[in-house]
Amino acid sequence: MVSPGAEQRSGGSSPSMILKGIVLGLFLLARASAADEILSDTVPLTVDRPLDQMMVEGLNLFCLRELAASPRLRSERWKDDLVTGVTLEKSLTDHRNRFQSLIGAVDIRVTSHPLRPQDFELITTLNQSSIVAKSPGVTVHRVRWPVIEGVSAEGLLFVPRVIRAAVVALPDADWTPEMFSGLQQGLPETAQIVPRLAEAGCIVAIPMLLSRSDEYSGRSEIVFTNQPHREFLYRQAFEVGRHIIGYEVQKVLAATDLLEQLLKRLAPDQIGVHPKIGVIGFGEGGLLALYSAAIDTRLHTCWVSGYFQQRESVWQEPIYRNVWGLLTEFGDAELAGMIAPRRLILESCRAVEVAGPPHPRKGRTNVAAPGEIRTCPLESVQAELDRAKLFFAVHDKLDELTHIVSGENGDSSPGTEDALRAFTERLDVLEQLAQQPTPWATNSLQDRGPELVTRDAMAREKRQIDELQAHVQSLLLQSHQVRDARWRLDPAAIDEWKNQEPRLREWVHAELIGKLPHERKSPQARSRRILVNDAYVGYEIVLDVFEDLIAGGILLIPNNIKDGEQRPVVVCQHGLDGTPMDTISREAEHYRYYKSFSEELVKQGYIVYAPQNPYRGGDKFRKLQRMSNPLKRSLFSYIIAQHEQTLDWLATLPQVDSTRIAFYGLSYGGKTAMRVPPLVEKYNLSICSGDFTDWPRTMASNNEKFSYLFTSEYEVFEWNLAHVASYAELAMLMTPRPFMVEEGHRDGGQPSEWVAGEFGKVRRHYDQLGLVDRAVIEFFDGPHTIHGQGTFEFLRRHLNHPKFP
Repeated sequence: MVSPGAEQRSGGSSPSMILKGIVLGLFLLARASAADEILSDTVPLTVDRPLDQMMVEGLNLFCLRELAASPRLRSERWKDDLVTGVTLEKSLTDHRNRFQSLIGAVDIRVTSHPLRPQDFELITTLNQSSIVAKSPGVTVHRVRWPVIEGVSAEGLLFVPRVIRAAVVALPDADWTPEMFSGLQQGLPETAQIVPRLAEAGCIVAIPMLLSRSDEYSGRSEIVFTNQPHREFLYRQAFEVGRHIIGYEVQKVLAATDLLEQLLKRLAPDQIGVHPKIGVIGFGEGGLLALYSAAIDTRLHTCWVSGYFQQRESVWQEPIYRNVWGLLTEFGDAELAGMIAPRRLILESCRAVEVAGPPHPRKGRTNVAAPGEIRTCPLESVQAELDRAKLFFAVHDKLDELTHIVSGENGDSSPGTEDALRAFTERLDVLEQLAQQPTPWATNSLQDRGPELVTRDAMAREKRQIDELQAHVQSLLLQSHQVRDARWRLDPAAIDEWKNQEPRLREWVHAELIGKLPHERKSPQARSRRILVNDAYVGYEIVLDVFEDLIAGGILLIPNNIKDGEQRPVVVCQHGLDGTPMDTISREAEHYRYYKSFSEELVKQGYIVYAPQNPYRGGDKFRKLQRMSNPLKRSLFSYIIAQHEQTLDWLATLPQVDSTRIAFYGLSYGGKTAMRVPPLVEKYNLSICSGDFTDWPRTMASNNEKFSYLFTSEYEVFEWNLAHVASYAELAMLMTPRPFMVEEGHRDGGQPSEWVAGEFGKVRRHYDQLGLVDRAVIEFFDGPHTIHGQGTFEFLRRHLNHPKFP
């Protein structure tokens, strides 16, 4: 393109200039003719659709198919355990331990220590008694109880005059304990079963659950968001191997500890050495009831209302229900099976439906993940119930699995009489169950009025959120000690490190990224020429990886490669919502970030490959992460397979020296630099631009403005990363291959001091192995962009490539 005014500055077009133009035009025409329309040993690429759209849509089909296959694979996994009731019982310890680990319920409960007795604590002040309500037979207290170090539960405790059994009752997340117990208006009478249980002789603990409100989801000095409280805690906890589900299950089990101790202490003559304890849950509480009873055999009976169904669409539910690896071993049927032969009542009823996160109010950012809760379809409930029956049948206890339908289609109110009677029967209080509870003689909530009651409930929730955040942030700050214990091996020589490294690489791939068990297809390479100029020719490439999953990108080949010559390859990776062409283009909107680094490098004589990665399309790609996590996979599980296929194909090209292939990525491409080359050894070196940092803290800190906690990138959270590997440890997996970081002081994300601190661990590792020149960092006074100075020299030196003029 000729810039405006060029003709005037040149003084017009002379005959010699016209002749030169004709010659240049003929030269470029000859180039275009000489460059094949397709690359040799490929077939024509004929589809007329954007590569990124085909890739994301294909991966969507792949993920849906994998989810649909997961029940069959779970059945195969449990098959040997389901031979007899004895074999099933023997297997359950390992299953339960793995399940507790998946939901992050791994901290020791302070209530479980036999030599340090704990108890329910009555919450009272000079102005307010712990007693909330009283009837002739029941007293209701406002209580707190310890759970794990630094974390407590708060709620209500219904204490009957005569104690016969105990219940942990779990409301939906949007119901307060006061609503659930009928002390405050808001729920249908059928759901207000707690007073009837208490009058029948059950001491009932009702913990408060974190709600779906966004009131406290943020910080005043940073920003407030529209994330539900459950998501705001989920994001922080996920990085340290904890979960809002796990924390609340721990609260249930801590209550079970205390109820068991209390029953034994107060009424040993009535209930013997094995107290009868049950758990009941509605909606979100139903999830917790199912999970808790699957873990703890002290819960004699379990009532799950409005939750149980096939779980292969969990990716469409709120993100705070996302559990890494869940569906590899545990659907709702398997969790029900872990309760067998104890009683399980499944009530199909109308759910507390959720259309999505809170609508963003003024002053709040719209960053919450999508996700909805709908009433469980009866056919889905029945299909999962049929699978659960196999577990009860092995014990010859099918009668202990009860399915009750509220209304004609399972869409009426919760709390059916049949479900209540089945639940109380196993607690031996059915005969004491009254049709209607006795009216309260006193109810302090009515005296305080709805505004004060709401204020008290919000203050209680704030205390609970603050406790959980403090626990998570403490784990986050201490996580480097856990990593150091595994990674600070201090090898004395390269050979010693090479013996240690494969085990670490395999562990990171399996536990952090997620490995795919599939065999890759033949690539069936397709190509078409899309770029021709006097320096290089460019081809769009598409390769098969798995069924419906493709890899692709743009291959740039210098025109000056001689016959028989082999050149090094630089793989140039785009960032979030980018395309390969962005790394080539000189248009301002792309050049400001990428500086046309693909084109600059091909002009320096490298072969350049710019891959398309699937992180494009907003929620269209983010839901792929949601689909994958329950199968113990991440987006990078597929990206690794795509890059492995690409490298194998590149190695077949006669111009490529497969021993000299480098990776260079910016932003999300920098994330790729930290997760693909460390695990794919065919990459000769890796350069991370604009992304290297203390990654766990950058992800989950609740007091840093650049934390991903406050962004819309809800897909980036990686299970237990803080205890597996930060960026320093991932970079160590490059050893002895060269590794470099490129970072602008005004990047806008991670601060330079965090980058330098994290890189110091990498440099120490390389230095101790005598590889001083192979770990390099370059800072520059610039923004989030390719700098292309020290990195280009790093490529030239370590790819043994001559310097082009």
